[in-house]
Amino acid sequence: MGKLNETAERKIREICGRYKNEKTPLMIILSDIQNEYGYIPLEVQEVVSQETGISVAEIYGVVTFYSFFSLTPKGKYVIGCCLGTACYVKGGQQVIDKFSELLNIAPGETTEDGLFTLDALRCIGACGIAPAVSINGTVYPKMTASQVQEVIARYLLMEEKEKGGTAAC
Repeated sequence: MGKLNETAERKIREICGRYKNEKTPLMIILSDIQNEYGYIPLEVQEVVSQETGISVAEIYGVVTFYSFFSLTPKGKYVIGCCLGTACYVKGGQQVIDKFSELLNIAPGETTEDGLFTLDALRCIGACGIAPAVSINGTVYPKMTASQVQEVIARYLLMEEKEKGGTAAC
């Protein structure tokens, strides 16, 4: 987002205004902004602070505490690899390592083309289907490192189709 343009700043002020009568509006405001822009950089936090009277330090603390908020843009496809105890024991680390290797990014990073973000998650509550991977809300159960390339290929194929191209067999 960088420096906020007038339209973005107006939209953020409008989002804050929706919750003026709420007793504790911060989480809802940040959630709406995250949904609108995909991330919440410092420039946005400063506008939220001006509008709500909540300090930038407190806002920053909330944004960095909760994993669903982000300070940087996320990819179109957010890959969340669970590394909770059950997933870890059943090979979750090998799965995230394979995603990292094939996408050439570390957990917390986004591919240069902006397609994929890789996140290490502590627990997604899917212990019975461990190791679990979530991509934009779709959960892949009992994931193995050998399945990772196929999953990535599926999303690349979707991208190709979306752009109107045809993928080679």
